[in-house]
Amino acid sequence: MNKFYSLIALALLAVAAPAQAAPAHPVLLISIDGLPPADVFQARKLGLKLPVLSRLVQTGTYATAVHNALATQTYPDHITLITGVWPRDHHVDFNAWFDPLRKPQVRPWRAPDIKVPTLFGAVHRSGGVVAAIGWPVTAGASDIDQNIPEYGRVQHPEDITEAMAQITPGLLPRLERETSIPFRIVYGNHVPHDAARARYVAAMLTDFKPRLLAVHMSSLDNAEHHGGPASREAYEALEAIDSEVGAMMAAARKAQPDSVIAVVSDHGFAPVQHDVELAPAFVAAGLITLDNAGKITAWQAQPWAASGSFAVILARPRDAALKAKVAGLLKRITADPRNGLGQMIDEKQIAAMGGSRQASFWVDCLPGYEPGSKLTGDMVVAPLNKGTHGYLPTYPQMWSSFFLQGPGIAAHQSLGEIDMRDIAPTLARIAGASLPSATGKPLF
Repeated sequence: MNKFYSLIALALLAVAAPAQAAPAHPVLLISIDGLPPADVFQARKLGLKLPVLSRLVQTGTYATAVHNALATQTYPDHITLITGVWPRDHHVDFNAWFDPLRKPQVRPWRAPDIKVPTLFGAVHRSGGVVAAIGWPVTAGASDIDQNIPEYGRVQHPEDITEAMAQITPGLLPRLERETSIPFRIVYGNHVPHDAARARYVAAMLTDFKPRLLAVHMSSLDNAEHHGGPASREAYEALEAIDSEVGAMMAAARKAQPDSVIAVVSDHGFAPVQHDVELAPAFVAAGLITLDNAGKITAWQAQPWAASGSFAVILARPRDAALKAKVAGLLKRITADPRNGLGQMIDEKQIAAMGGSRQASFWVDCLPGYEPGSKLTGDMVVAPLNKGTHGYLPTYPQMWSSFFLQGPGIAAHQSLGEIDMRDIAPTLARIAGASLPSATGKPLF
């Protein structure tokens, strides 16, 4: 009997004892801007040499597609990746702040522009060192211990001095000395810039052994805009990034052997043959007033280009007559496919997709068309780019990528299609932190 009761007591203790927390792993988070998942899964068929990314499929867990944010742009999606909420909640709605007077565009650079907790903050509060290089909307982030934020209007060389002022004090001289790479070679969005950025990442991994290091690689996106998706220019950029991912993974595993590697992207890409100028129709309808120099002097409603779609913003969003006038104009224009415009959605549908609180309507461009920003002239004109993103997130070509590999991560396991909001809480859990503010849930 004594033996029986002893066994019962041991069983009760086992039930009552708190579960052992999963071990925290350092996370290297690599964002490859503009990477469609098909480029990895069909690399051999496409003639792409991607040994590192292809190996992640065989040795890790992956999504066949990631359903992303409205708008499917770099900044809204990158902030969803680190918050687990849609732009409607984190408030980084577009790649540039809406400006009704259309002065030179200003991007949302500073961390306080994010209105919800982030993965960076979660890991920092848990006691881990956090580092980042090139991640959007991180300038002035108090919870990133070693930070080289993305900063500048469009990474123009003349912005480099201001960008340097945003870097964690003492970090840049250290990295330049250790790598022999000056910051001007890191600051930009071409293949050599990404290669130099990877060298900085390796040094940061070695020096600081962060619990979380996030890096944004931007040369593929740049090549896809200029050369088009599936262009030789884009494929050469991706093959170069593949090599750099391998080097960063090796540096992470050397610095901290139990590191988990997460490779993500923000959006996919689509080819472009035409630009659509929607604003001239608003001028003709009296919704935008121009002076003799073609500058905006007054406005009631106007389209704001979001790469592959337009957010339509009203000066008085609760004005029923104005809303009806704009809705009628958009219905007439979108009814003719020659105008290059597709689906129009209203406020309720925008809210359901997690899009901007500023927009009263959203108009998607048809495949092959991208928004322009001219206020006068023809509606359909020659394109500025050969490829773009920013279409509605229901468009499969906009879906993005997720690959995960490391200790405790199953090999060759498909998660199927996932919600982008699930990525931040998943990475928080792996890093030994939690992100309860996320509306997504950990994948494991």
